[in-house]
Amino acid sequence: MNIRALIVDDEPPARDLIATLLRDEPDLEVVGQCSNGRDAVAAIKRHSPDLVFLDVQMPGMDGFAVLAELPANRLPLVIFVTAFDQHAIRAFEVHALDYLLKPFEYDRLRQAVRHARTQLAQGPLGTAGQTRLISLLEELHNRGQSWDRLAIRDAGRILFLQPEHIDWIEAEGNYVRLHVGKESHLLRETMNSTEERLASKRFLRVSRSTIVNLERVGEWQPLFHGDSVVILRDGTRLTVSRVYRETLDRLVAQLR
Repeated sequence: MNIRALIVDDEPPARDLIATLLRDEPDLEVVGQCSNGRDAVAAIKRHSPDLVFLDVQMPGMDGFAVLAELPANRLPLVIFVTAFDQHAIRAFEVHALDYLLKPFEYDRLRQAVRHARTQLAQGPLGTAGQTRLISLLEELHNRGQSWDRLAIRDAGRILFLQPEHIDWIEAEGNYVRLHVGKESHLLRETMNSTEERLASKRFLRVSRSTIVNLERVGEWQPLFHGDSVVILRDGTRLTVSRVYRETLDRLVAQLR
């Protein structure tokens, strides 16, 4: 079995090191090297490699975005090349996906290649492997204290969404539902965590189960018993409970 591999890393020394070490693997052919995410997407579509050594952290289009550009049924086997911390490394291990932690040595690379060889001998990546890969991308991309982009799992792929494009958010069991124009997406997060991560993005929690993008609010009207309602520019009406009304009062006072 001949394994066709692609190397993707924005650092030339890292690419050269992987390519040099792989020369000792007789059944492995390097079909190309890429220094950025955009070239990597094109090369994967062009060469259909069996295996990709993929740097996670690259400027512009990172490793997550590279895989998000590919159809789920064309995802190659991936060995992630990363400088992530141990918290992220545990995520790779939980999802049973291999990685090289920079700086790495030849023995660790050989171990990763042996693992890949075993996986590929079992056939294509398959549904289970695709699910593990997508779950990992979603978990790693969304961790942290704030969101500049969200990774949303949708029909076997990952969508990247900028928070400012969200109109409003509602609780839905163990998930939150993000309303974006006429579309909506589920994200596995609690309302409290979502509120914290979006606090710096001009989002406001207006009830126990609702967060609103203040840039979308067109009107604020009183209701009975201290409740009120905000009306978004698209006509959506969202109730503001008494518990959260004081915060909205302060924000409105600042605008006067």
